[in-house]
Amino acid sequence: MLSGLITAVRFLTVVPVPGKGLDDADAIGRAAAWFSLVGLALGLLLAVTDWVLLRLFPPLLSALLVLTVWKLLTGGLHLDGLADCLDGLAARDADRALAIMRDSRIGTFGAVGLILFLLLALVALAELPRVVRSQTLVLAPMVGRYAPLVLARTFPPVSSAPRSGSAFIQAVSGAALVGGGVTVAVVAALLLRPYGLIAAAAGLLLAWAAGWVFSRRLRGLTGDGLGAAVELAELGVLLAGVAVARLALA
Repeated sequence: MLSGLITAVRFLTVVPVPGKGLDDADAIGRAAAWFSLVGLALGLLLAVTDWVLLRLFPPLLSALLVLTVWKLLTGGLHLDGLADCLDGLAARDADRALAIMRDSRIGTFGAVGLILFLLLALVALAELPRVVRSQTLVLAPMVGRYAPLVLARTFPPVSSAPRSGSAFIQAVSGAALVGGGVTVAVVAALLLRPYGLIAAAAGLLLAWAAGWVFSRRLRGLTGDGLGAAVELAELGVLLAGVAVARLALA
């Protein structure tokens, strides 16, 4: 169990963790039961960071600094997957799309998509009312790290593609999916009551919809698609947090 936790922390963050962990895709898939808790720890750290920065800087600047810390702590791993998927979607067929996604260079669609994505995340975070901002910051990374488990148990992998994530997808267990889902639901309800559940569901729905598009376009799901799901689920939680707060406070 400790090895699985270490593996999850090392894969999902850049935090140096002593101890024995494994780095292969199969081991990471078996460690997926820890993903939600790693996301929770990341969210708590971001909420504390935001609490401090809001006392030093205006909301927009604080949001930008928090978003910077957020992406630095994760090493930009999932942003790379999102950019690759956006580039691949512009291809004329699945084989060409997979070839483009294997290319380490970023294309026009990926670059523009990342800019728009980060702008959306920045504005959504800046517009969150303070009464729900910390709670939403705790919830978003947690939902984001649970999203790959949902996709892994829903869509088949692209087994013919290198870096497809097929070993990870096949290693994710039903117990990890259920345990992670219960954890996310409990934390969401404790943080924001029904609104937390709505925000979590919105994030997972956005990630699932993207997974459906990627799976149909590429004839299966890739590791890049799983990474993109993390980012889109987080964005979905932020956007839902803003919308729910506006409706509740209106």
